[in-house]
Amino acid sequence: MASVSLSSRGNVQSRMKISDAEWQTRVHLAAAFRVAYHFGWNNRITNHITARIPGTGDQFLMNPHGLGWHEVTASNLVSIDFAGNKLSHPDAALAPAGYNFHSGILKAKPNVNCVMHVHATPGVVISATKDGLMIVDQTGCALYDEVGYHVFEGYAQEADEVPRILRDIGDKHTLMMWNHGLLSVGSTIGEAFSFMRKLIDACELQERLMATGAEIRRIPEDVLKFTRQQTAEKRRNKPYSDIEWQMYLRLAEQLDPSFAE
Repeated sequence: MASVSLSSRGNVQSRMKISDAEWQTRVHLAAAFRVAYHFGWNNRITNHITARIPGTGDQFLMNPHGLGWHEVTASNLVSIDFAGNKLSHPDAALAPAGYNFHSGILKAKPNVNCVMHVHATPGVVISATKDGLMIVDQTGCALYDEVGYHVFEGYAQEADEVPRILRDIGDKHTLMMWNHGLLSVGSTIGEAFSFMRKLIDACELQERLMATGAEIRRIPEDVLKFTRQQTAEKRRNKPYSDIEWQMYLRLAEQLDPSFAE
């Protein structure tokens, strides 16, 4: 996938004076926005995907407020640090709520390099149910013991909410924010993206099952646990869904290669 990760960098990269590693992260992050938009996860200017800049502990990339996810490119992502200093695009606007908890998670979890938050309709629907997510199929078993829950407190722009978000996600990869939406984290952009896709798909499946009015056949707890262990074995000592992420990069390029500019 070198053609995707390094394409169109030339003059833009030189003008922005960034490293090859940061440029590749920019390209991959822009691809995540484009593919997520293609899947219908966000069609407004809200919500964020952030990624730590390689080689730094306190710098990350974030989409500027005002752009739709279909408009995000590698070069218009804003670099920012945990103190709130814009290291690129000084005139860009950043959404306070997004900066608040994304920076909080990245700061508190050095092993996390990507945070993704969406208000995809299936996720909001299930977040508004009393009991939350039900895992009802084989694919969803990868989410067993991977979903935390966080109570709705209003816009997540208050600094004192961040510790509660961190408490509720713990060491899991996903978080259902009650009456709000979904969040995922990963050691790579691909890992966070793949967990988010599984969570949204599981919510959509549950939504459809609930609409039938039929009694839902539940998977026994021991089978849920065993199947999740089988999934975990496949990703032992490596980021989750690396191969799958390569497919999403190819999809982004096929949809519109301008994301890499």
